[in-house]
Amino acid sequence: MLSNMCSLILFFICTGGILGVNGYEVKSVSVMEGDSVTLHTNVTKIKRRDQILWMFGPQETRIAEIYKKSIDMYNSNETFGDRLNLDNQTGSLTITNISITNSGLYKLQIFSNKETLYKRFNVTVYAHLPIPVISSQSSSSLSSSSKCVVLCSVLNVTDVSLSWYKGNSLLSSINVSDLNIRLSLSLEIEYQDTNTYRCVLNNTITNQTQHLNISDICLDSVPLYSYWKRVMPSLVYALVGVASVALLVFYVRSEQKAKAKISL
Repeated sequence: MLSNMCSLILFFICTGGILGVNGYEVKSVSVMEGDSVTLHTNVTKIKRRDQILWMFGPQETRIAEIYKKSIDMYNSNETFGDRLNLDNQTGSLTITNISITNSGLYKLQIFSNKETLYKRFNVTVYAHLPIPVISSQSSSSLSSSSKCVVLCSVLNVTDVSLSWYKGNSLLSSINVSDLNIRLSLSLEIEYQDTNTYRCVLNNTITNQTQHLNISDICLDSVPLYSYWKRVMPSLVYALVGVASVALLVFYVRSEQKAKAKISL
């Protein structure tokens, strides 16, 4: 009988530990840097003797608490400044102008007369994405003289996907979770290709797109075309100037001949 009772007590202790510490649901929340996010308690209205405690990070540092309708803010100057707000009716936590350093695990404990509730929020803050840059590779690296190799590149990005699309069809993609260097993805196309291509950088919240202009990017990598593209404007201006001077000389001489005839 005693052994059965001990087994039962041990079962409840283990079960309670799993549900109270490791077993409750973790809600994932994604937000852009600079935006505001609210972590909801799902409490309709706090009772006077209810206690709501918010903690942040692996050390479970207390950041905000409501007890007997009194609100206390902890650690606000170090991590969050004055960017934390507690709803005095529901206990929901709002973080304004959120920063990358505010990413992490937020823990909520709700103590009432009837029960104790636990919640977790895994908040991921994403930086604003840069616009990808498209450039051509050196002609010496081309596998064929009729083809152009272009690179789509971005700098200092994390938790993103970089992809090439032909119209709406995905051609290639690369994913990175922790990277703070140059990220590039190449694409090989024909010089005379008339399809539309775009490079897309995205995370779970937003994306940035750069469209490929084949004539500007690829043909510029052909030395002869690039040379004539640089020289042609000057050549046109020179021809226009010569033509203008010739017309002016012709006009002056015509005027002189007309005056000579009149004087005779």
